[in-house]
Amino acid sequence: MALSLAAGALLGTGVIVNDAKAEVLKDWQFESAFLFYSEGERVTAAELIVSGNKTFANDEILNLKLTIDSLTGASANGAVVQAQAQTFTRPSGEGQYITPAGETPLDDTFKDTRVQLNAQWTQPLAENYTASIGGHFSKEFDYLSLGVNGNLAVDFYKKNSTISLGLSHFQDTFTPMGGIPKPYAEMLIGDSSSVSWDEEFAKTRIGSSEKKVTSDVLLGFTQVINRRMITQFNYSYSMVRGYLTDPFKIVSVLDQQGTVQDYIYEYRPDERNKQSTFAQAKYHFDQNLLNSVLDISYRYMWDDWQIKSHTLDSTLYMPLSSRFGKQSYLQPHIRYYQQSAAEFYRPYTFSGQESHASPEENYISADYRIGEMDAVTLGVKYGFSLNNGNDFSVRLEYYRQMPSNAGFDEPSELSNLTVYPVVQAVIFQLSYSFL
Repeated sequence: MALSLAAGALLGTGVIVNDAKAEVLKDWQFESAFLFYSEGERVTAAELIVSGNKTFANDEILNLKLTIDSLTGASANGAVVQAQAQTFTRPSGEGQYITPAGETPLDDTFKDTRVQLNAQWTQPLAENYTASIGGHFSKEFDYLSLGVNGNLAVDFYKKNSTISLGLSHFQDTFTPMGGIPKPYAEMLIGDSSSVSWDEEFAKTRIGSSEKKVTSDVLLGFTQVINRRMITQFNYSYSMVRGYLTDPFKIVSVLDQQGTVQDYIYEYRPDERNKQSTFAQAKYHFDQNLLNSVLDISYRYMWDDWQIKSHTLDSTLYMPLSSRFGKQSYLQPHIRYYQQSAAEFYRPYTFSGQESHASPEENYISADYRIGEMDAVTLGVKYGFSLNNGNDFSVRLEYYRQMPSNAGFDEPSELSNLTVYPVVQAVIFQLSYSFL
């Protein structure tokens, strides 16, 4: 979750551009950004984004964006910490790895490279009507995503008010190395070089690939309040159908004292309906407050997995005095996120509770990303204009995710162990905008 938030913010941090640049229409304008994200001993990511806009004579706009990122490191496999070392089979079925006693089990095979292309065409249809249509392509080693989107915006009240309707549709294909695990199947642990290993491992798989389809609807309203303030309100509805289980996540099966007896593969519903509301306000203070711009937003999300989340986000754009003919700014950022757990989230289960009968009534996942948590992001961005009129900025942020117990009893063997470890990350970003 932290990584997606960091990556999504690369080119969406709201840099205010001076009026002279806004007048440049018929040439290409480019933005580039490099982001480095690190969770220390866990996931590390490096991402490069290049985005270009070209405005044509009739106010048509073409936007092209290329994203390339690389992820390495170790990710939590879902198993609970134990007082003794634990041995796990790699997702491919080839080889094993060992987690030391007292440490959160991490799968150290996590490595991927993603290439993503997005294209968007926007043009006026008639006075006060603007439409856009776009396409999406993303490819990873074991994942392919294709999508289309469209949006219609209508201005009224002297263009001080805008209503928009957006639609999007994505189809994703999973082809994980080792195949798709069978829900509730026991992880096979042993000598992977044995003659019967491949045959036994195949019994825990149900196929080599699965698909997922996502359809989104977004209704938006933007209102200019006065010359200093603008507001935005959105409502979105998302329908996801298909394979929503994480093929790399497992759940620990414990005895009553809390000692692991087995590991089973997780199982999630094959559909999810999400809704969210979003409100944002931007206010431009007068010169007595250095022409600062406050941007504050709130988002509430709920779904039929019983996950509910609240997100408060704010930035303060503060122009600094010009030096050597260069205009610069400082932009502090703070974000708070709170989430409740999915109804089928379990940090572990006990022997006898992992029923294999009627599995549709026994969804289970120990993935902390759908558990109860709070998260805080603190950071600052510094940017300035270069002598050639282009813009450069640097951003540094600290992210802290704090999972918590959603009301589960802890057996005695886990009482002195860290069942819900804090996740910390550092985010570093360089951005360069040019004509």
